[in-house]
Amino acid sequence: MPQPLKKIGYTLYRIWFYILVALPILLFFPFLLLSTLSEKWYPQFFWMARNLWATPILYGMGCPPKVSWEQKIIMGKSYMLVANHTSMLDIMLMLYISKNPFVFVGKKELQKIPLFGFFFKRVCIMVDRGDAKSRTAVYRRAQKRLSQGLSICIFPEGGVPDDESILLDDFKDGAFRMAIAHKIPIVPMTFYDNKKRFSFSFFSGGPGRVRAKVHKFFKTKSLSESDKANLRENVRTIILKELKES
Repeated sequence: MPQPLKKIGYTLYRIWFYILVALPILLFFPFLLLSTLSEKWYPQFFWMARNLWATPILYGMGCPPKVSWEQKIIMGKSYMLVANHTSMLDIMLMLYISKNPFVFVGKKELQKIPLFGFFFKRVCIMVDRGDAKSRTAVYRRAQKRLSQGLSICIFPEGGVPDDESILLDDFKDGAFRMAIAHKIPIVPMTFYDNKKRFSFSFFSGGPGRVRAKVHKFFKTKSLSESDKANLRENVRTIILKELKES
């Protein structure tokens, strides 16, 4: 296919993605807004985000998900969900995988995204990675959400590397420190295809299946702060090995 036609195709694919992101938010805006007025209504917001937003986006992009499980998530139990991060589809795929309500911890810059950012700042735990007070506040807010029976999701790379040739960036400590402090299991996941389907490079991507694997959980009840680095690297090794073999 001639290069100009490819670029037009990529551009239309991107535009379609943003339409799919915005349309459910506009259609269900009153119900979404109402469900953010109280934290006790968050499970209702999560249900809508998962079933009326994330799932239609994945299928609407021609990216039907396929998930394999080494261990199942139990409803009503709190976990620390972690995965490799290469695409905006990671958010939708994570929502699709877990029926158990969870709260994202994400960088504050995401609140600037039109429509999406409006709800992100209302229901997610935002962190300014350059501000020590902000990082400390994350732990307090996470504790509150865990006490409500929710789980937490963090992409431990701390962002998407500018260099897309990097298979898996180094992991930050936050998710592992928090899991140890709150004695909740870590659920590692490998997302195989999201970079290929919808990377952050504009002229790239295309429809196709998006696969994910939920690995065996890491227990943290017997761990202490001194085990943090070892835990972090063990989780990263599992995901990295899976990516190399895929």
